Amino acid sequence: MPRANRHHIPGFVWHITHRCHKKEFLLKFPRDRRRWIHWLYEAKKRYGLCILNFIVTSNHIHLLVVDGDDEETIPRSLQLVEGRVAQEYNHRKQRKGAFWEDRYHATAVQSGKHLVRCMSYIDLNMVRAGAVQHPSGWESCGYKSIQNPPERYRIIDRNRAAELLNLNSVDELAEQQRNWVETAMEGDGNVRDSNWSESIAVGDNTFVKNVLDRLGAKAMYREVTEENGNVVLKEPKIPYNVSFDPKTGPLSLKNSYFWDLTD
Repeated sequence: MPRANRHHIPGFVWHITHRCHKKEFLLKFPRDRRRWIHWLYEAKKRYGLCILNFIVTSNHIHLLVVDGDDEETIPRSLQLVEGRVAQEYNHRKQRKGAFWEDRYHATAVQSGKHLVRCMSYIDLNMVRAGAVQHPSGWESCGYKSIQNPPERYRIIDRNRAAELLNLNSVDELAEQQRNWVETAMEGDGNVRDSNWSESIAVGDNTFVKNVLDRLGAKAMYREVTEENGNVVLKEPKIPYNVSFDPKTGPLSLKNSYFWDLTD
């Protein structure tokens, strides 16, 4: 499978998704999900990672962060979190081999209403999966961290989240989050939308054009579409390794792979 493209644009909000190897349910036990959250907090301390929301499911994670001036903050943070979680799990289970899929995918998200939709999409992940009836029923998520932040070891930067969502306070953030979730649950919140996890950018026309301009040559062959009230910059569906020499020609396109993430 071709690797996910990751792009550094300072000051942008990024929705990061990453699956366990072969979609295995390697995070099905609460202790492993808690360890992921523990190492996320360590990444915040060590590298200054600015975290807006997250959820750890049984076989993948969602993480909403803000990119700073240091382009290594996000990759170093993910390397720490996922590397340590994999090491601990494999050691405990006496397991060998990859814990995560090849690389994580990052989607740039515009602040304001688009960020609201992305926040709710993350919050409702396990509701869509049928595991709980409400985000408050899932322990390993940012919803509970925003609604009832712990006295110590706070992970989410609620002040920055409120700022990016055009809210006046963290109390208003908690109140509005409850409202957004209820509205989404009454509407199409339980419907999977691949734009949040497969695109390069989601926002309005101006935002997506800005991303295109910032990416420069890296944005070649990217497709811009409008879906579900969002303007979306998508990865090209180009087959992987479709150039065959005489020795590999007989393989043909039936053995090519396309970029295809889920949820």
